[in-house]
Amino acid sequence: MTDTMNAEVKSEHEIGNGMSKKEAKRIRMQNMSREERGYVRRKAVMEKVWPFFRFVILFGLGFVIMYPLIYMISCAFRERSDMTDPTVMWIPRHLTLDVLKETLDAMDFWNTLKTTLFLNIGCSLVQVLSCAVTGYGFARFKFKGKSLLFLVVIMMILVPPQIIALPLYSQFRHFGIGDLAVNLIDNSLTMYLPALTGNGIRSGLMILIFRQFFKGLPKELEDAAYIDGCGPFRTFVQVMIPNAASSFLTVFLFSVVWYWNDYYVSSTFFTNTKTVALMLQNLDTELKLRLFDSATVELSPREQIVWKEAGCLLSITPLLVMYVCLQKYFTEGIERSGLVG
Repeated sequence: MTDTMNAEVKSEHEIGNGMSKKEAKRIRMQNMSREERGYVRRKAVMEKVWPFFRFVILFGLGFVIMYPLIYMISCAFRERSDMTDPTVMWIPRHLTLDVLKETLDAMDFWNTLKTTLFLNIGCSLVQVLSCAVTGYGFARFKFKGKSLLFLVVIMMILVPPQIIALPLYSQFRHFGIGDLAVNLIDNSLTMYLPALTGNGIRSGLMILIFRQFFKGLPKELEDAAYIDGCGPFRTFVQVMIPNAASSFLTVFLFSVVWYWNDYYVSSTFFTNTKTVALMLQNLDTELKLRLFDSATVELSPREQIVWKEAGCLLSITPLLVMYVCLQKYFTEGIERSGLVG
């Protein structure tokens, strides 16, 4: 038994004619040129040092990403007095749900959430369909002015929404011609109509994603569908959409996030309609009115942090839940859309 173990240990350290790995490496180094020996030494140093730097980079990145969320959770479940207590850092001294309840009441969260979901999910679905059709047209069909129109799509990505906010407001304020014009301000159509025409929030990027994905699909799929008697529309619905399910989900998630977090476009067109982003933007005023019956009451900025962090936590929770459930498909869609790699 002992001889067998010694033989195994010896075989691990010896190669060739009884030569150890260390001796073989020394001989190889002697037969190398000066440049080759320098390369080998640098490679050995990098193999030992790189795992340490990789850990530092990943740990730092994770800390930067997780720090705001951890701090948000810590503040949302503590009393205001803990914010002025220098001994309280991460773990609250007085755990409470009162801050969350007050924030829920100030944001009228459940009614606001229903309104946001109606605008968010509806506009996202409409926008995904319109952008998919547009992206498919750019990817598969040839027509006059294609390059010019695609330049317009690129400009939709580059031009900020503030540039077109006033013209859009004027258009929706007097939507129509002459006596038939109607006022669409504070109406959900101000969000649905741009989404329906492929001009919603970040539509240019979504069209680009669909174009890249459809260009990557084999042309033989469409040829086979045409041979079977399918027209362009039927081919798109029955052949291309099933093969592009991951990209549809990816674009839908992008659209949901951007509509959810939007407050600039919403604040431009809405005066009475409240979304989660708008209520979070006006949280200070709403809290003062509901808790202190006065919008001019003075509160310490540190005391206000607990309500602000609670509001932020409430606003991102639905998105976090959605992302956790759909993370696998989202990552797959990003990889297949041509945006990475």
